[in-house]
Amino acid sequence: MFALREVLMRKAGRTPRRALSGSAQGPGSASVRTASAGLLAAALLFVTVTAAAATPSHAGSPPSRSPSAGSRSPSTGPNLVYRYGYSLGFHPFTSPHDVTAQLTGNFWLFPVSGDCPAVIHPADECDLLGGNPVRVEAIGYDSLQIATLPGHDLGDGMHIRFTFARVLGLHCLVVSAWQDRPTPCSERTLCSAASRTGAQVLWRVLAETLKISAYAA
Repeated sequence: MFALREVLMRKAGRTPRRALSGSAQGPGSASVRTASAGLLAAALLFVTVTAAAATPSHAGSPPSRSPSAGSRSPSTGPNLVYRYGYSLGFHPFTSPHDVTAQLTGNFWLFPVSGDCPAVIHPADECDLLGGNPVRVEAIGYDSLQIATLPGHDLGDGMHIRFTFARVLGLHCLVVSAWQDRPTPCSERTLCSAASRTGAQVLWRVLAETLKISAYAA
């Protein structure tokens, strides 16, 4: 009798443990799979957005969203010089507006800020590094736009817009440049290609700087 009761108790002891183990493993595995799927979906979404923005284009129109009514934006023709996209990393508590405000309020973060003031405003004119004059055309909620002036190495009439965006905490910078009319550089294939390549490298430096500074934005 004692032996039978002991056997029954052992069986009873094993049964709850197996049930408990099974119940803990099921939801846990499902939770891990759900979390992994969520992270993968977020990563794929961000890569898609950044990759689309990073695809360089040399014909068409600049971004459709204009930071101000006075900003000139050609609608047709081969005016778009380039459009590049860069990742700024994961900043869940920082908005695109915060990054814009940090850049315009600490313009020394700009890799070629030159003689420009630390705090820039619309209509400001100053010289970037190398004596290249520019005008601040507009500062929007999530964008900064400047234009080259006569005496700039790239010629006057080029507009460059820096737009910040966030997808699920992941930030990106999209830089678009277009011109009012062809310049001596843009009409020469070698000079135009060198200009686009140089811009791609330069704005990558800006992106790497903001990737770090955005934590304090």
